[in-house]
Amino acid sequence: MDIRTALSLAGACAAMGVFAGWRGARPPDPMKGPRMIPWRWVMVLAATLALTFGGMAAHLALGR
Repeated sequence: MDIRTALSLAGACAAMGVFAGWRGARPPDPMKGPRMIPWRWVMVLAATLALTFGGMAAHLALGR
């Protein structure tokens, strides 16, 4: 994997984390029914992957 791919994946995961954080912070609407996607877990997973890919990009940039 090259640095461009790692940074692209890190950016995509960070964007997904921000979106999931926004969706998870919205108040529940009982008229629409229960939430079918656990947005807070999606946010945590996306943030973990963003940090992983960001660390991978840093190692690729430093050449280690």
